[in-house]
Amino acid sequence: MFVVDLTFDCYQDTTLEKAEQAINRLVNALRFNGQIMGEEFPTVLKDGYFITRVMCPNEDAMHPLNNSPFVKHSIEQLHSAGLLAPKVKIIGQDIHSNGSDCCAEPSSYILYTTYVHTCSPLYCGDDFLPVPLFRIPAIANGDYKTLIKWQEDWQACDQIQINGATRCEFPALEEISSIKSDLFRRGKDITKRISFLTKKPVYYYIYRVGGTDKTSELERKCPSCNGDWRLPESWFGLFDFRCEPCALVSNISWDFQ
Repeated sequence: MFVVDLTFDCYQDTTLEKAEQAINRLVNALRFNGQIMGEEFPTVLKDGYFITRVMCPNEDAMHPLNNSPFVKHSIEQLHSAGLLAPKVKIIGQDIHSNGSDCCAEPSSYILYTTYVHTCSPLYCGDDFLPVPLFRIPAIANGDYKTLIKWQEDWQACDQIQINGATRCEFPALEEISSIKSDLFRRGKDITKRISFLTKKPVYYYIYRVGGTDKTSELERKCPSCNGDWRLPESWFGLFDFRCEPCALVSNISWDFQ
């Protein structure tokens, strides 16, 4: 990912409140369009202009051709707050984050995230790199808000179960590891929608921890169709199971790795 500064020049008198609202509106539009990542976007006022620092999945994420209708509308709304459209300055590549997928036509996708990831939750099935969301057709209402909200909820549950310090641990674990959970239902609806739009398989990742022993883990069946789904060798060193009919992937329990 790339660190980027967005500079908003004032072309007429404005108020801090109006400028803040207009910038926040645009930042949210960019986030729900997958052009910027994360949840915190520091903004500073300096010598009559504003600078907002963001993280972009790739160098051309802020190109106008990637703008959704909501982003375009938000840029237009800047003018009513006395601000010009932002000037984009790429600071450099973040050394702590993943790169982005560059495949022109991925053969498949994987819906996968963890509580430590700030990148796109949609991964390429060829090189397992995060796919900038604006490279696929909009899921609903012109952007990817439903997918990003699903990611936020999945990561929240993952953080709770990893910490293991409250009574919420097991309900949170159920949400990310069970095909009967609300989170699973929402995620599968999203994968089906993406698969329909892209005409490509989209696999949903089921988190796995616990179990009796490694032997029984290796013999585990697909939780949806009860079919064989163990792979001869792990996919990307992470997924030990894959069910093609159900479009599900999973791992051998982390307790036995």
